[in-house]
Amino acid sequence: MRSDPPETGDETTVLTAYLAYQRETVLLKTDGLTRGQLAQPHPPSSLTLAGLLSHLALVEESWAVERFAGQPMPEPWAAVDWDATPDWEFETAVDLEPEVLRERYREAGRRTDAVVAAAGDLDALSAQPLRNGNRFSLRWMLLHLVEETARHAGHADLLREAVDGTTGE
Repeated sequence: MRSDPPETGDETTVLTAYLAYQRETVLLKTDGLTRGQLAQPHPPSSLTLAGLLSHLALVEESWAVERFAGQPMPEPWAAVDWDATPDWEFETAVDLEPEVLRERYREAGRRTDAVVAAAGDLDALSAQPLRNGNRFSLRWMLLHLVEETARHAGHADLLREAVDGTTGE
């Protein structure tokens, strides 16, 4: 269930609440749709709601689990040949049932939340560096995930309206 982020609180609480809010917004945009509806693109883009759910699950697992915590990527991501299929998460999502996609995304969020809780300190640094060689803070990662999720929530707004005319929150 989506709850407005708190107006006050410590930084970790507010950042994680905003991320949770954006996650729930994306899930709301996919609520009640069939597999076919989730797989429907809106030309000229090939982007789908199914692809967005899968991509956002991958984004959370990649940034939080793999890069920040330094843990191996969980399945299904670990088995993917990314060189052969760089858009795997988008391509395979259209064949999955809605609840499988939605649960994959929820599970990725739970893993991210566990990484945040374990790190504890927003100034904690990632196990893996960025391409520029610098390690990033937990704060940076949370802000990046809020930005990425919010951007795709906007895409989901447009896709949902194209699928069945549903608008608003």
